[in-house]
Amino acid sequence: MNQLTNLIAAIRMKSSGERLASARFFSDPKWSTKEEAIEAGWPANKITEISPDTSIDDLKPITLSTEGNIIILRDNGYILTAPSAKAIERINKKRSFDEPLQQPTGRMSGKSVVVTGAAQGFGQGIAESFFAEGANVVIADLNDQKGPQLADSLNNSDGANSALFVKCDVSKAQSVEQMVQTATFHFGGIDTFISNAGILRAGGLDEMDPEIFELMTKVNYSGFFHCAKAASAIMKIQTEVKPDYFADILQINSKSGLKGSNKNFAYAGAKFGGIGLTQSFALELMPARIKVNAICPGNFFEGPLWSDPQKGLFVQYLLAGKVPGAKTTEDVKRHYEAQVPAGRGCRVKDVVKAIFYAIEQEYETGQAIPVTGGQNMLS
Repeated sequence: MNQLTNLIAAIRMKSSGERLASARFFSDPKWSTKEEAIEAGWPANKITEISPDTSIDDLKPITLSTEGNIIILRDNGYILTAPSAKAIERINKKRSFDEPLQQPTGRMSGKSVVVTGAAQGFGQGIAESFFAEGANVVIADLNDQKGPQLADSLNNSDGANSALFVKCDVSKAQSVEQMVQTATFHFGGIDTFISNAGILRAGGLDEMDPEIFELMTKVNYSGFFHCAKAASAIMKIQTEVKPDYFADILQINSKSGLKGSNKNFAYAGAKFGGIGLTQSFALELMPARIKVNAICPGNFFEGPLWSDPQKGLFVQYLLAGKVPGAKTTEDVKRHYEAQVPAGRGCRVKDVVKAIFYAIEQEYETGQAIPVTGGQNMLS
């Protein structure tokens, strides 16, 4: 991350009390000094002027108000801080701090959350659940049709929080780094990063092309590394500035990361590797108060990964002969439902409850939490 990105994250943490503030960077150098900002209509008692090269340690003497501030970055633009993202939008439009500011509500209020692969499936459900609980949400996905539609639908709500779509390819480090920078510019930092994006192509050794294996490894395994590396860089700045603060990185793993999967080795291998990364990252990052955990859902039968009529796993497994004697996709579905003691597939609400637990506790890290209806049990 560059100096400006780090500075924005540090300023947000300095603006935060018990509840986390929002911050946003506006690239507008027309107010290059405090005096010019006052002439433009900003209240003098809310303005701080600093150099964009200011070190984080030099921010200590700056008094920042929880009601909101404007921080002028000489010749670069300005940062607004306020209790919520919607409040920042109103302040920037009116150049006024006089009206009552919108306050966030919900168990995740004030948090800024990135969800990769959030345009559909588990990712969409996770993003919607966090937004409903007051979080600012970054929808990071390659799907630039469904992603913006989801962000727009969330932003139509009356809440104080906001959603943002950022196109991102988790298999490419530069794309993830750019997404993290955009998220920080827009919301002031990242408190929770949920590495959910993944792909699945079933097949045994005889059917699996090396190119498909490598693609799945890039997305499902290397993608988590890219996400953890970029997210932890900005989180370390935040935990350094705010001593009582914890951040979270979570991988949406799979029950296939806990037990091998017949004719599905490319996916299972990447997910096993993801748990190894989770445990290793947890050891490295806990001293910086960054918790790293994996959530291991069972099969999400209602989601497109399984139920898509052309590319879903029910179709793939039927064609691959993975379920002996199955003649239809319904036969395949019944076969997998019968393997779950709870008698049904995993649902978004089940996964979200596990994620909230992992975030709200401060003592556990490096865990792989099964959400499988009893199909997989820890030993």
